[in-house]
Amino acid sequence: MGAPDFWNNQEGAQKKVLQLKALKGIIDPCDSLLKAAEDAAELAELAEGEGDAATLKQVAGDLAKAESGLGALELRTLFADENDTRDCFVAIQAGTGGTDACDWARMILRMYQAYCERMGFEVKLIDVQEADEAGIRSATLEVRGPYSYGYMKGEHGVHRLVRVSPFDANHRRQTAFASVDVTPEFDEVDITINESDLKIDTYRSGGAGGQHVNVTDSAVRLTHLPTGIVVACQNERSQPLNKKMALKYLAAKLLASREAERLEKVDAARGAKGRIGFGSSSQIRSYTLNPFQLVKDARTDLESGNIQAVLDGRLEEFVEAYLRWNARK
Repeated sequence: MGAPDFWNNQEGAQKKVLQLKALKGIIDPCDSLLKAAEDAAELAELAEGEGDAATLKQVAGDLAKAESGLGALELRTLFADENDTRDCFVAIQAGTGGTDACDWARMILRMYQAYCERMGFEVKLIDVQEADEAGIRSATLEVRGPYSYGYMKGEHGVHRLVRVSPFDANHRRQTAFASVDVTPEFDEVDITINESDLKIDTYRSGGAGGQHVNVTDSAVRLTHLPTGIVVACQNERSQPLNKKMALKYLAAKLLASREAERLEKVDAARGAKGRIGFGSSSQIRSYTLNPFQLVKDARTDLESGNIQAVLDGRLEEFVEAYLRWNARK
């Protein structure tokens, strides 16, 4: 980073900065914990010699903080997948449930944006398709930060909401579904996409946003003809930038699809059960607002009655439970 030409390549420089943050995210907590333990041992020895009960109480508090930090560091050891260190794309799609499903998709989008901000991740909305009445049909986030894919991968699957519908004049209880797709972001050199394999559509950006919205046909939708995979981007201010971001997302989807096929073949050869990961789309979590309030994860059986906190982005407990459950699989 001290090289004179380091910032000449902005994209390459940003990747190096993120690599540094990831490494410091491991080394700095280790150093801090070791120092805290050494300081506590020295302080405890002095306090015991002098019979200083107040200082001993302070040492106990310091050790409790260190133990909490150790727990967070131990969580990092659960990131065994080689892709866990990567950035990722998070795509949200409204499912069965009509307007309620579209509203539910927007609630999930808000939940993940809040969670990523709590984790210190850089999160950018690269595409959103507004629904006619309320909510969104779909949205895609780019999430950047140390181990962002590792933290987010457990959210991949179908999320179910049960509540009294605010869109039903008879105030009946409705069930709505939304799917979440989490894809690691791969380096551009990992795959080559032929222009002849693409159908490229441009359209006007939609939804609330900056001054460029609905002014030019800057939004880009790419369809990969051999696989049928469709991606879109409308966040950037120019069509070339939107196309570049869409190509990056498409490359990630193609590589994830390729990896899923490889793992399926490995499992078939070994006679193993299908693994949780790329492409898994089973229902993973239910959120019940009526007749009682409960969030329950179908994989870990973890439950929380504080559903509002979860919807406000406090997902740490569920993420940790998934990582521990996945490590035992």
